[in-house]
Formats: sequence, C-alpha cells, structure tokens
Amino acid sequence: MQKITPFLWFDQQAEEAMNFYVSIFKNSKILGVTRYGEEGPGKNGSVMSGTFQLEGQEFYALNGGPVFTFSQAISFFVSCETQPEIDAFWEKLSAGGEKQQCGWLKDKYGISWQIVPVLLGRLLNDPDPVKSGRVMKAMLQMKKLDIALLKRAYEHP
Repeated sequence: MQKITPFLWFDQQAEEAMNFYVSIFKNSKILGVTRYGEEGPGKNGSVMSGTFQLEGQEFYALNGGPVFTFSQAISFFVSCETQPEIDAFWEKLSAGGEKQQCGWLKDKYGISWQIVPVLLGRLLNDPDPVKSGRVMKAMLQMKKLDIALLKRAYEHP
C-alpha cells in the first residue's frame, strides 16, 4: 500500500464512482470492496467502502452519507500528452457534470479534475514573459484546453 492515499467520501455512490473511474483510465482496477454486514450501520450487503487504482495511484472510497461534499479546493490533475487524450478525458469525466474554465471540470459526483497538456507547463514557464503571457491569455479564454491554440499563442504575437 502506498504511504498517502486520497480518501473520497461519497453519499452512497462509492461503488458506482469506482466503476466509472476505472472505465475511463486505462491502467486501472478495483482492488477491493467491503460490504456492510448485519451489524450495519448500512444496509446488509451494501457497499461500505472500496479501494481502487487509477494509473498506479490508489484511492479509497467510502459511502459515508450526505454529511460532507466535494469542493474545488481539492482536484485531481491529469497530465495529457496529446489532444485526443485531453478530448477523451474531458468528455468522459465531464459527462453528467460541469465543464469549467482553464481545463477544470466537475464530474457527476462533484469531484474536480484538471485535464492539462504536459506542454502547458513548459509554455507558461518560458523565460520570455511576452510568450508565456500570450499563452496565459489564451488559456484563460478556454474551457477544454487546446494544444494547437496554446502553441499558436506561444509562437505568434
């Protein structure tokens, strides 16, 4: 088990969410599911918690009830090499959720994700502040990030 594991508190959708995420990321699997017994407090046989792995990162999911909800203060940053990869994650993760600015989205469970091209960090950290400024300006006008438009902003005044 890894030293630090993100812990996700769902109302009653932990199993559904684990299956959803595992269906989106290639190198992913459900590691285990714990169900309530007759002792409760949940319904006998219903999912209490589960562990799953996305691209080597382990997560813990709990059906803890409606006491807590997710906020954008925490998000998962997905690094993408290509535009088709960005497009696929963007469409799948935002289905039933909300597409937001600058590569951010909320999925149907309320979890925030950032779908970001690896190239963006290099462009924004360019030593030429004029070039990096054009990239920032272009990014701020986008919802889903577009690698070709970011490159164009970087290369052309």
